[in-house]
Amino acid sequence: MSTSPSSPSSRPSPGTPATGQVTHDQRGSYVTQGKAFDRDMTYIPDRITRDGRDGWPVEPGRYRLAAARACPWANRALISRRLLGLEDAISLAMAGPTHDQRSWRFDLDPGGVDPVLGIERLQQAYFARYPDYPRGITVPAVVDVPSGQVVTNDFQRMTLDFATEWTAHHREGAPDLYPEGQREEIDALNRWMLHRVNNGVYKTGFAGTQEDYEREYRSLWAALDELEERLGRSRYLMGSRITEADVRLFPTLIRFDAVYHGHFKANRQPLFTMPNLWGYTRDLFTTPGFGDTIDLQQIKEHYYVVQTDINPTQVVPLGPDPSGLISPHDRDRFDTDTWGPEGSAPPPPRADERVDPARTPLPPAAA
Repeated sequence: MSTSPSSPSSRPSPGTPATGQVTHDQRGSYVTQGKAFDRDMTYIPDRITRDGRDGWPVEPGRYRLAAARACPWANRALISRRLLGLEDAISLAMAGPTHDQRSWRFDLDPGGVDPVLGIERLQQAYFARYPDYPRGITVPAVVDVPSGQVVTNDFQRMTLDFATEWTAHHREGAPDLYPEGQREEIDALNRWMLHRVNNGVYKTGFAGTQEDYEREYRSLWAALDELEERLGRSRYLMGSRITEADVRLFPTLIRFDAVYHGHFKANRQPLFTMPNLWGYTRDLFTTPGFGDTIDLQQIKEHYYVVQTDINPTQVVPLGPDPSGLISPHDRDRFDTDTWGPEGSAPPPPRADERVDPARTPLPPAAA
């Protein structure tokens, strides 16, 4: 997610202090009166590959994933890294939930500085490579630790490369999230979900006219109805096993009732009233590698504090009650091979990467 998706640059505007007081008021950054929301989908295209074709070879310990629990696009990378067991190969820099117009900030770390990269703001890694970087500073991003330079922020390619280029460093029992025989179907489903659901909630919430809002609202709900039907036939989107498609849908669904239903006016009905989608969300939330990446408080703080175009008071809601996420589900009525042949669940999160128990309904052993 970008710090300012509709802004041409994330450099400070005139009058913005370079250091000191941080303001989260970003009016004008997300909603343009009279216009539909149009996400800038131009990202740094470099890839980290086994053959190093772009100058960035797979090398454990060399790269650091910059992410934020608040951001759904970064949430995909966090889930993928957990499921595949890449924690030792790719370290993690975690930004706080309430960035300003300039950049995501490492304000969760002591002194507000990432201990490995030695920077306060992710924009410093972007500017280290591109001094005049013209777009928003987005997470997830992969940073080359020796040079301190951003390598890529292409969130769609990033998780596919985690699954296919980093295989030598996957944990024992890691699932095949992008099976070769299903890639064409997964790609088609992911493209459809991106435009209709993952970004569909944003096109609904950031619409600048009533006409645009109503069009995107109807498109979003038509897509959710299709997914409700699809998930009435199998446990996961592609059948009996978890794949990249599930990694991409879950971050949207887990934010739906807490954020998108009210904040983005996607309010035909709460997700918990849709039996298959809600059961699927609860199922994945209690599956290792999914729910243990979720900090519900950070998610709400991000949207309600940062997006002052649609919440100028910056008041953060107390609800909804998250305990329903760990209530029993019936998804095991379907054929199930969650982790694939010879696969297994990932171990619990590393101690330094666990979500605060006060911010998740998962029991401490699972979170």
